[in-house]
Amino acid sequence: MINFNVPPYTGNELKYIRKCVENQKICGDGEFTKKCSRWLEKATGSNCLLTTSCTHALEMAALLSEIQPGDEVIMPSYTFVSTADAFVLRGAVPVFVDIRPDTMNLDETLIESAVTRKTKAIVVVHYAGVACEMDTVMEIAERHRLTVIEDAAQAILCTYRGKPLGTFGRFGAFSFHETKNYSMGEGGALLIRESADIETAEIIREKGTNRSQFFRGQVNKYYWMSYGSSYLPSDMNAAYLYAQLEMAEEINRSRRACWARYYENLAPLREEGKAALPTVPEGCVHSGHMFYLKAKEIEERTRLIDFLKTRGILAVFHYIPLHTAPAGVKYGRFHGEDRYTTRESERLLRLPLYYGLTLEQVDGICEEVKEFYGKYL
Repeated sequence: MINFNVPPYTGNELKYIRKCVENQKICGDGEFTKKCSRWLEKATGSNCLLTTSCTHALEMAALLSEIQPGDEVIMPSYTFVSTADAFVLRGAVPVFVDIRPDTMNLDETLIESAVTRKTKAIVVVHYAGVACEMDTVMEIAERHRLTVIEDAAQAILCTYRGKPLGTFGRFGAFSFHETKNYSMGEGGALLIRESADIETAEIIREKGTNRSQFFRGQVNKYYWMSYGSSYLPSDMNAAYLYAQLEMAEEINRSRRACWARYYENLAPLREEGKAALPTVPEGCVHSGHMFYLKAKEIEERTRLIDFLKTRGILAVFHYIPLHTAPAGVKYGRFHGEDRYTTRESERLLRLPLYYGLTLEQVDGICEEVKEFYGKYL
């Protein structure tokens, strides 16, 4: 059986977790939390706070952006629920905009028409680690004085025109869930562009207290300063993550090699018009987070998933568009025409891709996909 995902493991995870236990420091902001934060800051050139999840990083971004009830936040409908939840929790209205069929990202040409006097922010999602058209997004945001927040859950170490994703907007959010390139089981990180936001972010992250300043010796006692929550992960989780960050480039090389092998093997299906493959626009560098293909329609996709399962290969589809879900109907609205969001979401199928998957396994998966298209279609 070839699983769809296998959580990354490099070999030092248990050693580092054991060190946390031996040091009697297993709560947050210990040795490995600090090491991970420094690594991320060096990799991105941005201020960084490790969090308990990407969801919580987005919630912090909403709080720091001072999102209020009735504010509107423009975002794609083709994304995970956390992208919208973070702002719905503040009483905001998600305004869903259609996607581009080539990258599955927010269509930057539709953003401006969705802006109203209530619009407060634009949330972009870099699907599969392939960047949105950030030059256009940032120009629109600057002209309308809107905050940009990047849901870069799938985009750590990915770039747009040489600049790391997550660092264009005022805030960026990474995920270290077990399905991501680097994992701490459940975890994430908040990237903070402006130094002026750091102190407030630390207070929100530490239950509304200035506890971080206390531990740095900047104050002699800490107080309840503002609203906040417990967004600080255990140092044991950070220890697991740090073992992978030490090998980040090797993990990237492995995943990108598998991605390239998929693309090479399945290119004939694209050329024959049988299936569509991912598009990576010029100026975008991804990290091999996922490889997908698109069937002609949902029935064909279902048949392909079932076929692969009979061959011991687990493939999955991805998001159900948020605007079609009960909560999406209740809390948000779709601006304009849904030309591509639903149609493309029903075609997309994700193939297995994880650290440790071999090129030979990729070849075997591709042969099964091609057999399906050769025999049954």
